[in-house]
Parts: sequence; C-alpha cells; structure tokens
Amino acid sequence: MSLHDDEVGSTPDLVHRLIAEQFPQWAHLPVTPGPAGGTDHHLFRLGDELLVRMPKIAWAQDQALSDARWLPRLAPHLPLRLPVPEAVGEPGQGFPFRWSVTPWLDGASPALGELGTGAAWQLGEFVAALRTVSTEGGPLVTGTSRGVPLARLDDAVRAAVAASGDRIDGPAVTKVWEEALDARPASDTYWIHGDLLPGNLLADGGRMTSVIDWGTIGIGDPAADLIPAWTQFAGAERAAFRAAATDGLADPGDAWARGKGWMLVEATIALPYYWDRWPEFALASQARVAAVVEG
Repeated sequence: MSLHDDEVGSTPDLVHRLIAEQFPQWAHLPVTPGPAGGTDHHLFRLGDELLVRMPKIAWAQDQALSDARWLPRLAPHLPLRLPVPEAVGEPGQGFPFRWSVTPWLDGASPALGELGTGAAWQLGEFVAALRTVSTEGGPLVTGTSRGVPLARLDDAVRAAVAASGDRIDGPAVTKVWEEALDARPASDTYWIHGDLLPGNLLADGGRMTSVIDWGTIGIGDPAADLIPAWTQFAGAERAAFRAAATDGLADPGDAWARGKGWMLVEATIALPYYWDRWPEFALASQARVAAVVEG
C-alpha cells in the first residue's frame, strides 16, 4: 500500500536512465534500492559513495533545490554531517520532479533508547549550533509549517486528537497542548531542521554522525527542534539533550513547553493518517504522544 494516494513511484531502472541522460559521469555506477525512505522520498544507492533521492509526492518537489541552496551554507557551522547535494537532476523519463544526488553517509537511524547521554549531548549541541548561523536571507517559515506560532496548528491538533479516539488519552493530551499554547512565544527565530525524527538522524557506534532530510528547513521557533527529547531519549539522556539544546535560549522553560507542543503536532496528526497506511509509524506516533504526556 502506498503511503499517499497520489504517490509517484521510482525504480532502479528509472534512476539509471536519468543518471545516464543527465549525469553521464556516473552512468557506469550500479543503481540499487537504498534504505527505506520516509514519507516523501524513495532512496537508491548509486555505487558505493552516492545516494539518489527521488521525491514520491508533490509537496517534496522543491527539496532538491532547497538543499542545494541552503545546506552548503549551514554545513560548515554544524558539528554533524549534512547531505549536501552533489547534483540536482531535472524532471525527465516520465518522472515529474527535480531530484538529487548526495553523498552516502554512513550510519543508521538509532532506535529508541539506543543512544546514551554522550550522543544526547551531541544532538543537543547540534540543535544549539543551528542558532549560531546567520539567518540573513533565509527562508522564513509560513502558514502552518514547522516553527510557526503553535496557535496556527490548534484546529489541526484538536481534530487529530478527536480522530485518534481511544488510541490516546485525549484529555491529557489536550492539557499538554494547551500548556504549550500558553507558553511565551519564541523571543527570536533561528534556523531549524523542523523534523528531527529518528529516521532523519544517523548514528554509528553510539555516536551521532549526520542529520539528513532537510525538507522542513526554515527560520522559525527553535522549539520545533526539541522533539528528539520524546522520540529518542528518556531519563538522563533526555535531561542531557535538554541541557545542551536549550543552552543560551532566553526562555528555556517556555521553549520546552512549546517543544512538547511541536511533538504533539507531529505525532497526533500522523497517528490517524498513517494508522492503516504505515502502522509502524502510527504506533511510534502513539508512543510519542504518551511520552509527552508522561513528561
């Protein structure tokens, strides 16, 4: 079953033909299925050192150009590797979107509880480092994108809570959500990744190595990047991440409350949408909602 009703498929043969047509210097390299993609891209290995990212849905069609524009600007300032594109491909061979070729980055997405306090501190430092990069000319988040004022998502979150029924504790979730809405707004905006779910993190040997999939990049509320506290960590690891990620913020307590709100935005809206389409992701979202409610 496709994740989306209007999903566009990709195959190794299609990728090989696009590479041969547009980047003949890589035409001799084998194309093989890569790791499982997320909600918006199919992934393919190109030889041993490259990865091809093929958008599977229209909302992801601008990411190749966005990555090519902004990741080279961010990468020199950040302590973890970024998938800075080697090339951006054009639509062709019947494929309707731009696509990209990036370096293959070693590591794997860490499971819940897999990383210790050292890696939690690493990821927190990465979040804090994003705030040190000049935002001049950067893309401001708009509408209901990650990092806008949480009040813009109020209707969507309440509708998702209702649609989730007894899969979550609706009254408890609503209480945490209203506390997030009541927190002081961000005193300033910064670069944010906007989607630091486990699938967008790479680790190796218990250490963080890379942060990938920058489709929600923008200038917005830094609390949106606090969600690993509830997707990845608990106990001492969560405390280490919180200390590093909120270091230097003018409003760390309010940011933490808003961070819980951003976790609820992602998890509650995903839960009913993916319940039948991607059960594993829906169950993970259910667990993340519970983690926020528990603290």
